[in-house]
Amino acid sequence: MSADHAGDLYGELFLSRQEAAAAVRPTRLDRWKLLWPGLAICGIASIAAAWLSEHYGAPIILMGLLIGLALNFVTSEARTHPGLDFASKACLRWGIVVLGTQVTIAQIGGLGPVPFLALLMVMAAAMGAALLVARLNGESVAIGLLAGGATAICGASAALALFGVLGPRRVSQAQFALTLVVISLASALAMSFYPPLAGLLHLDDRQAGFLIGASIHDVAQAIGGGYAYSDVAGSYATIVKLSRVALLAPVVAVVSMVMADEDGGDRHWIRRLAMPWFITLFLAVVVLNSLVTMPAIVAHASLTLSKALLLLAVTATAMRSRLDLVMQMGWRAAMPVVAATAASLLVALGFSLLIL
Repeated sequence: MSADHAGDLYGELFLSRQEAAAAVRPTRLDRWKLLWPGLAICGIASIAAAWLSEHYGAPIILMGLLIGLALNFVTSEARTHPGLDFASKACLRWGIVVLGTQVTIAQIGGLGPVPFLALLMVMAAAMGAALLVARLNGESVAIGLLAGGATAICGASAALALFGVLGPRRVSQAQFALTLVVISLASALAMSFYPPLAGLLHLDDRQAGFLIGASIHDVAQAIGGGYAYSDVAGSYATIVKLSRVALLAPVVAVVSMVMADEDGGDRHWIRRLAMPWFITLFLAVVVLNSLVTMPAIVAHASLTLSKALLLLAVTATAMRSRLDLVMQMGWRAAMPVVAATAASLLVALGFSLLIL
């Protein structure tokens, strides 16, 4: 008997199942139809957050968080899940990548060695305080790293990047949502109070620029707070703040190594240094932006795109968070962010007064 006629019944069934699976394989259009309900709701909520931010001066990330939490009930409809998951993951990763267009290596070099070392000490103090308070509260190292890293680098953007490394297995969605809310509130309050504090202490423009750029979490609010003091302070705060943003990739690499050690894996140290692909691309974009002068219109469009993607990611994450669990966590769960914020302010203020 030839091989063509040697197929038994099992083989025929197997082939028929394979053909059936291929026949129902979703097309690209089918995938977008699957994502559409969640993306549409997330997009409408994000537009509402942007409108409130523009007309009332509220932080756009905070507005996205609050609206997302208010619309948490939409996740009871299973059709929204694929789109919200896509927004919270894909939009986050590409938003971080595009954020690299706002940073150059020259900006870090222009800061100078002494202010740069002082900035590293401020960031270390923020992370150390968050880890200490998390430990005192009986929380995990991952929660301390999330709160400290987000406070030390660039607020909600860094929190999203770090959560992409830590994952929901180490930090619950409820804890993550609460961290985002507290970080956004702390950044908004800092933008309101730090410039008057610098004036009360009679800091000069350079000292005020360092204090504001080194201790306010969100990029836009740090830059806005600096220019609220003076144009010179605003320029210096911008350099300091973007230097913090540029350190996102090294901090994420360190967090990856710490988590690998905590898991007890036996991976080689080089593999432990491997960063998520979106952080690697972020670093590559920073290098490219340092080598090639980007037109102003492209830089502005990239900043808008990055903000839009991160806003979608934050809003979708808030929608996917269980509000009842957030409410049950209590005030102690917010203390790592509070401790990191206080530590960064005190250390930045100390360096501003004693060194600069």
